[in-house]
Amino acid sequence: MKKSTGMMLGTVSAAAVVLAACGGAAADSKEQVIIYSNADDEAIEVMESTLDDKGYQGKYLIQSFGTSELGGKMMAEGTDIEADVVTMASYFIESAQTSKAMFVDISSDLKPMDGGVTYALPILGNVGSIFINTEVLQQKGLSIPKSIKDLTDPAYKDLVSFPNIMDSSTGWLLVQAIIKEYGEEEGKKVLADLIKNAGPHIESSGSGPIKKVKTGEVAAGFGLRIQAIDAKNEGLPIDYIDPTEGNFTLTESVAVVDKEGDEALAKEIAKVIATEARNGLLEQYPVALYEGEQVKDEHVPAYLKKWDTTLTVDLLEKHQAFFKEAQR
Repeated sequence: MKKSTGMMLGTVSAAAVVLAACGGAAADSKEQVIIYSNADDEAIEVMESTLDDKGYQGKYLIQSFGTSELGGKMMAEGTDIEADVVTMASYFIESAQTSKAMFVDISSDLKPMDGGVTYALPILGNVGSIFINTEVLQQKGLSIPKSIKDLTDPAYKDLVSFPNIMDSSTGWLLVQAIIKEYGEEEGKKVLADLIKNAGPHIESSGSGPIKKVKTGEVAAGFGLRIQAIDAKNEGLPIDYIDPTEGNFTLTESVAVVDKEGDEALAKEIAKVIATEARNGLLEQYPVALYEGEQVKDEHVPAYLKKWDTTLTVDLLEKHQAFFKEAQR
C-alpha cells in the first residue's frame, strides 16, 4: 500500500487524476488504498459514495485512466504498479493475471453467473446495440435498420457512427458481432462497407456515437444499449434496436494487487465495491452478473450473446488487426 501520494502523482498526468470523494483531506492521510479505474464517471461516483457511506472516506484515492492506458500499465508493470486495487475490463484483468500473476485471492460468497475467478469480482456489465434518431431517419427517408449489416446500405453514407476498436472497448462489441455472424471473410466486407459509410464518424470514445445520434448529426449509431434507453426515457427522439447479429457483452471487475501481504484494507475496499456498490452500479449498468439479480424487461436484449472463448488481450489484438485490414 502506498504511504505517499506525492510519488504516485508524479507518474500520472494531472488530467488523468480523479480526486473526487477524498478531496484535499485525502492528501493528508498517512495510508491510503490507491484505486486505478477505467470506469465511466457515473460508475466512479457510485463507488465513491458507497465507500464514503461505509466509512472509508479519506482511506482511498481513485485515479481514472482510459482502458488502453491502464491496460498497458498493468501488462508492463505487473505487481510494481502503484495501484492497490484495480477496477478494469475483465479481459485485461484475466490477461494480466495470466502473464503477471499480479492479483491476490479475493474469494467471497458471491456467485457470478459466469462462474468467475478467485482473483476478481465482476462489478458491472455493458451490452452493445444499434440506436437511431427517429426524426433524422424520417427526414432522410431511411428504413429502420434491423442489423449491423443494414447500416452498410449506401443510403446510410455519412449517417452512421460507431466507436473505433483501436480506442474503445465498446467498438469491440461491434466487431465481435460481425465476426461471429459472418465469419472473417464476409465479415471483413461488412466492416469495410460500414467503415466507408461512417466516414468521419468513427469515434475514439464509446459515448461518441450516441452524442452524434442525439444531435442528429447522424441517423444511426452503435454503442452501449443503456445510453439509448436513457436518451429515449429522457424524451429524445431516440430508439434502440437489438441487431440480429447479437448483443455482445463486456464486463468490468475489481481486483487487488499483490503487495506481499499488505492487502488487508485493499481487500475490504474491493469487496465493498463488489457488494455494497453493486446495487447502484446495477441501476446505472443494468446487466445481471450474479445469481438472483433481476433487471427490468427493457434492459433484457433480444439477442444476448457471448463470445465463445475467453476474452483476452490477445484476442482483442487479433480483432484490432481485423479492423485495420477492413480499413484498407
